[in-house]
Amino acid sequence: MDSTADDGGRAPRAVMSPSRNDPLVRTLSEVAGGPVGSHAAPGIIRRGMWTPELILLLLAAAAAIVGVLIKGYCRVNGWSSPTEFYATCYSDFPTLFKERGFADDVLPLFAPGSRFEYPVITSLIAGVTALLVPGHGASDARATAYFDVNAALAALMWMIAVVATARSNPRRPWDAALFAIAPGVILAGFINWDLWAVAFLSLGILALSRGRPVLAGIAIGLGTATKFYPVLVLGVLVLLAIRTGRWRQTLLAVGSAAAAWIVVDLPAMIGDPRGWSFFFEYSASREPGFSSAYYAWNVVADRLHWVKISAPGANTLFLTGFGLCCLGIAFIALHAPRRPRLAQLAFLVVAAFTLTGKVYSPQYVVWLIPLLALARPRWRDFLVWMAAEALHWTAVWMYLGFTTSNGPVQNNIDSPYYATAVLVHMAVLAYLCVHVIADIYGPSTDPIRRSGLDDPQGGEFDGAPDVVTLQRPLRADGDASHLP
Repeated sequence: MDSTADDGGRAPRAVMSPSRNDPLVRTLSEVAGGPVGSHAAPGIIRRGMWTPELILLLLAAAAAIVGVLIKGYCRVNGWSSPTEFYATCYSDFPTLFKERGFADDVLPLFAPGSRFEYPVITSLIAGVTALLVPGHGASDARATAYFDVNAALAALMWMIAVVATARSNPRRPWDAALFAIAPGVILAGFINWDLWAVAFLSLGILALSRGRPVLAGIAIGLGTATKFYPVLVLGVLVLLAIRTGRWRQTLLAVGSAAAAWIVVDLPAMIGDPRGWSFFFEYSASREPGFSSAYYAWNVVADRLHWVKISAPGANTLFLTGFGLCCLGIAFIALHAPRRPRLAQLAFLVVAAFTLTGKVYSPQYVVWLIPLLALARPRWRDFLVWMAAEALHWTAVWMYLGFTTSNGPVQNNIDSPYYATAVLVHMAVLAYLCVHVIADIYGPSTDPIRRSGLDDPQGGEFDGAPDVVTLQRPLRADGDASHLP
């Protein structure tokens, strides 16, 4: 422990150095003289200009620039298939700009007859940013300008989320570096508008860590109106409220999330009910999407002449699989000897949602990275995961180049290799889930609790004793929170 930090208005607490509490960073630090010593004072950095937050912001900004540079071939040569796949510079931004009428100033939910397969806030972002692009028509130059506007806003959301992640555990701000320089975000952060939802959820978790459940609920509600997945964290709050008997925070967060979502969605429900409901209709009726387990099965089944999974079948499998996962997570939340941390359960439920979902788009990885930074900030496991995601990233574009455009044979990969890459990146995510569950049942392996913390993001759950548990209490009063 190295320096002091203001813990959201509470007493100053020591900031943890990564070179002293992460095995991989500790090993790599030997090149530069070894871990920070017990008498060193890197707190000077925090009190001066070069604070951890500023450094993290600069890292995220540099990573965002790299992410945009990866799209350089398309920015110069245009966004067309199959070259945008083979150059790994595909983005939904220019594609949807051309195909959904944004080039002709169509504003979803306001233009008669417009249909856009995203929630309300994403629809508004997509339409309003198109109005910022000068000129008329669906030229490559305008599509590139549309990409640039949305990429700049996505980069801003990335940096906001990085700061929120760092501040949600003031004693371990450097854990947010996993998110700030994540290869997964560099590769996938500028495909779609997911970083907006990530920023909303990160702000919601920060508000919870500061004991502000109403603000947390508003942020989560806005995130749900952007992408659906932030609503899953409300279920985590319910589980922790059951275990601790502390319901005030959960009820305020759930109520304010519902209110924020209604305020945003109600005008669209009334003004354009068919346009508003299209997101839900499209999600229910679409066939299994690229990189999902169901699509990988269909790829193999098509080759071996097996029975393929239809949209209704995938819906049933998703609801069953995700429902069983939720029951398992609920069991873990109530059965573990020590109450799980909010970030651990949030990571598990969002991972379950992506693993069992009908669609597992490459950009979904950005949902999970900031949650892993809070749930299990271990660089070795993180880098293994990012390597698997990079493998999948390459495979999906090579596969799409062939299936969508019948591109040159020398640039393609055969379908079994693509299915293998899908299974690998899903297996590594499942591997991370196993480690998080192991940390829950063995707090001595949890990097956060090894640092002497209980639940930095938990708000009123931080340090709370158990009220309901599926295990025999470890103390007469039922409080297992004293365990190391």
